[in-house]
Amino acid sequence: MVISELYHKKKRSLSFEIFPPKKDSELKNIDETLTVLCELKPDFISVTFGAGGGSNRNRTIELAKKIKYEYQVEPVVHLTCLSYNKSEIDEFSKILVQEGIQNVLALRGDRNPDIQEKEDFHHASDLIAYLKQKEAFCIAGACYPENHPESENRVTEMRHLRTKVEAGAEVLISQLFFDNTYFFRFIEDCRIAGIEVPILPGIMPVINAAQIKRMVTICGASFPIRFQKIIQRFENNKEALFDAGMSYALSQIIDLLVNDIDGIHLYTMNNPAVARKICEGIRNII
Repeated sequence: MVISELYHKKKRSLSFEIFPPKKDSELKNIDETLTVLCELKPDFISVTFGAGGGSNRNRTIELAKKIKYEYQVEPVVHLTCLSYNKSEIDEFSKILVQEGIQNVLALRGDRNPDIQEKEDFHHASDLIAYLKQKEAFCIAGACYPENHPESENRVTEMRHLRTKVEAGAEVLISQLFFDNTYFFRFIEDCRIAGIEVPILPGIMPVINAAQIKRMVTICGASFPIRFQKIIQRFENNKEALFDAGMSYALSQIIDLLVNDIDGIHLYTMNNPAVARKICEGIRNII
């Protein structure tokens, strides 16, 4: 199934993101997480993709196959392009087709001084256009409610996002954010710019203060005052931070759902307790 069909049916989706374990031997241990996630009946699960090296690609594919064939849930495979050339993308695409994987989240990828960038793809839109010419994938793209950290301004951001959609992105999944006001304003800007594809908000519960601070630094998400108080009050109390963080995320999600968004995409950090807690809180309203 291609995930764009969900929205043709006017369905509101629930989806999760997980990442492959760093060691092949740990792939077996992912089953505990997948068992919990798939009991919650998500519409799809996205699998992240590391930059550089065949082992990263292999673990992504193996995990996507496990999700699709052992758990009967549709996988969406992340694919970055900044450190790959066309022949490497062709090789990866061929494997996806052979394995029956139809959905790709096409990304530029983060710059890494330790990994050499190549010249074939400079933007996610370049990868999307290339994939659309080669294979019949359903392609999702990333979006940034508070602008990509490298964007000059909002106008430039909307122009680049529209280019991504015109290249073939059928669904957009947002970077994490902690203030829904930014997301609602972003949706309005997208519609004004003529971007009409489904846009899914990406939500990451606050359960690890150091991790969240690092992610916010990377993606440029704002720290609302209420969010700051949670971190300051509970960062040294793991159990309290988990409870407070889950409550904050649930309040975000409920506010999004009552405002008729297209779905919820949850960054699980491979923590099944996060997904279960969220789904218990929204079971009757999604």
